[in-house]
Amino acid sequence: MPSAIAQPSEPPRASTVAWQSRDFRFFAASRLLGTIGSEAQAVAVAWQVYEVTHSAMALGYVGLTLFVPGLFFVLPAGHLADLLDRRAVILGCYVLQLVATLALLTLTLHHVASVWMVYGLLFLIGTGRAFAGPAQASILPTLVPKEHFVNAVTWGASLFQTANALGPMVGGLLFTLPLARLHGWGHLAGAPIVYIFTAITQVLFLGAILGIKPRAAAEKRGFTLDAALAGLRYVLKTRLLLGSISLDLFAVLFGGAVSLMPIFAEDVLHRGANALGLLRAMPSVGALLVSLLLSLRPLRRGAGRTMLFCVGGFATATIVFGMSRSLWLSCLALFVTGCTDMVSVVVRQSILQLATPSEMRGRVSAVNWLFLGASNELGEFESGLTAHWFGAVRATVLGGIASLSVVGLWSVFFPALRHADELTAESLTAVEEQFSASEPVR
Repeated sequence: MPSAIAQPSEPPRASTVAWQSRDFRFFAASRLLGTIGSEAQAVAVAWQVYEVTHSAMALGYVGLTLFVPGLFFVLPAGHLADLLDRRAVILGCYVLQLVATLALLTLTLHHVASVWMVYGLLFLIGTGRAFAGPAQASILPTLVPKEHFVNAVTWGASLFQTANALGPMVGGLLFTLPLARLHGWGHLAGAPIVYIFTAITQVLFLGAILGIKPRAAAEKRGFTLDAALAGLRYVLKTRLLLGSISLDLFAVLFGGAVSLMPIFAEDVLHRGANALGLLRAMPSVGALLVSLLLSLRPLRRGAGRTMLFCVGGFATATIVFGMSRSLWLSCLALFVTGCTDMVSVVVRQSILQLATPSEMRGRVSAVNWLFLGASNELGEFESGLTAHWFGAVRATVLGGIASLSVVGLWSVFFPALRHADELTAESLTAVEEQFSASEPVR
């Protein structure tokens, strides 16, 4: 009888190595839950504000209100992510967002129609995001071994896009549920049921974050302005970082049309809240499919050129969306924006973490978070303002053309980005050293 000798376990597939980490699994669950809830809430807030105001500018102010806290708090947010327990920072920020969500629910149940009170609560949500963003970004490298980091980034982006796809669809579905037909449930119809759902996901998010035990402790030193500014100085002197972050900033700032989707759903395509949920979900569906593909077949070479090409595709698809009068063509264009944007996200996030020293990741992530907020929330304000001036269709088409121009300019101004090849710390460092030596920052 042969002896029972334990056979060595089969090594995990390279495409799923990040999931070996228990902490990454908890982090992934929290990211999925938190994003689904916030995206569902975004649909309810946008529709609610547009129902009250019927104003493109009012929708633009939603994005501006979420962006302003990041502008105010970018330096302390990044330094706190390097100074304090990052898990504790994340928990505190999401408790604040939970309180704001419950306040939105209370206002809605009491039929308070003041959009300024909504903006005030969105400012609190934006404040929570401003402090949580750098902590979440900088905690990820402490959850997995270094050699599994790019895989963790790709899977994290996949889950984020999954949530971005599900969140708007869930929000649109819940918003249109015929609860008025059910005795005792009518007062929850519309935004209230969405806010209840968001609050539940935020509570579950807090539970998942409590399960994380990061390996590395945050840097322990006092707060000084010089230390807080170190992240900004590092980004400005690092051509790869500055090029990749600013490319995303200006491309999405001009080309983003998320805030105008209620106008397209209602006035251009002549559909309702269900169409809004579908339109909001399509970019994330495309991004999800591409992120899964990148998990199975990661980028090996030519990362920088691929990023520039895909941002150009994002801009072109935005132009098509602006010109479309068909729901299905609009969905296809938005699907392409998600596919192309996903590649940019993976490359940018990999450059951000691999080209940054561990002790500075919080502060550098805060700068990235400010740029990201500028491209998304400030971009929503820019879209609302230009739509107020030119109309939603012209604003979207002109924004796509501007984004396409940005790609051409950045390929000239940031040759280090164009020549970035493999997504490894060694390769990125070599490219940065090559172009920083021959092309000093002006």
